[in-house]
Amino acid sequence: MGLDSRKDQNGQDLPPAILKQLHAGHSDIGGYNTNTLILLHVPNDGSKATGISIPRDDYVERPGFGHGKIKEAYGLAKAREEEKLRQAGETDEIRLEREGREAGRRAEIQTVEDFLKVPIDHFAEVNLAGFYDLANALGGVEVCLKHPVKDRYSGAGFPAGHQTLNGAQALAFVRQRHGLPNGDLDRTRRQQAFLSSVMYKLRNEGVFSTLSRLTDLINASKKDLVIDAGWDLLSFVRQASSLSGGNVEFHTLPIAGFATRNGQSVNLVDPDAVHSFVQRALSASPKETGHREPLPTVDVRNGTGKDGLARSTAEALGAKGYQQGRIGNAEHQNATVVHFGPNGRAEAEQLARLLGGAAVESDGTVKTGRLSVVLGGDFTLPAALRGSVDKASPAAKPLPQGLSGKGIPCVD
Repeated sequence: MGLDSRKDQNGQDLPPAILKQLHAGHSDIGGYNTNTLILLHVPNDGSKATGISIPRDDYVERPGFGHGKIKEAYGLAKAREEEKLRQAGETDEIRLEREGREAGRRAEIQTVEDFLKVPIDHFAEVNLAGFYDLANALGGVEVCLKHPVKDRYSGAGFPAGHQTLNGAQALAFVRQRHGLPNGDLDRTRRQQAFLSSVMYKLRNEGVFSTLSRLTDLINASKKDLVIDAGWDLLSFVRQASSLSGGNVEFHTLPIAGFATRNGQSVNLVDPDAVHSFVQRALSASPKETGHREPLPTVDVRNGTGKDGLARSTAEALGAKGYQQGRIGNAEHQNATVVHFGPNGRAEAEQLARLLGGAAVESDGTVKTGRLSVVLGGDFTLPAALRGSVDKASPAAKPLPQGLSGKGIPCVD
């Protein structure tokens, strides 16, 4: 988790001299958004690791806070916990900050777990100052740009080609989004490229094989890096040393489109497409992800009275990977219902969500591996099935492709 905060672990403002180096503005800017979220999967069997970046503006369900940007779960939970403690009489600002941050971390992790449908074993959190200190501790990191850039917001001002960046420059490199073809999405790719370059540096300089240098690097991170209590970071770094040889691949979660929700510009996502994407990305470790069963056959009947809706719905489901079953009409009914047979409840609930929140009912006439949908008068084809999430918003641009963690990749 990369935290967009200009404060230290006790909630105190960073010194003005540090903020100037970070080119991050006043300490009141930013707040507690997790502007960088990357899931790293390191298989126990030594096979290729996978990094999955989660765009910060993805519009998701945040447990306890409703739908909104995924990056905001941390700050919302932090504020709620602090208010709860204040009402109970707590006045120690340092304790309020620390307890609030713990609540924020729990909420952000829970939100990511629910969104991706994968468990998270450990976490690491770093803020702007921490990133700056870590980059300096590495003695500079080499990166590569396809084109020269100049951005007054992040402070990025770099020529094209290979170059070595100090801490302040590295922070500007991974924070820039203005002036890039895909904005935030290109910034995400910058972050992936930077991690790849760091791993390349660690390998070439033998840091993983030199205990004293590895210990020095970990000690330098301790004042800024927050990890969970059960994580032995030194053991993990040794286990993950193979990543420095390029045995990792980065991906970015797919976006279905862009829209405005509650006055905010957000990324709209298709949860089923995200889950499928994550499963495919992690499929290099079949021992841990398991075999993915094919989607069931779906019969669709139209109880709305609107001509052609059953067929268009069946075709849309087919595009999502469902097997097309029988198509027909039904007597008029008010609500859409998904009927399931033996052991089919989970699949029915998944389909019901895709259909926009339909009811599910057990039906002894529905066979195993099959579902039956009756469209009711409340049904309209959801945006996720229409292929265009929001006609009033611009179409989503193609995401930058996955990035191999080998060497020093050149990026926009």
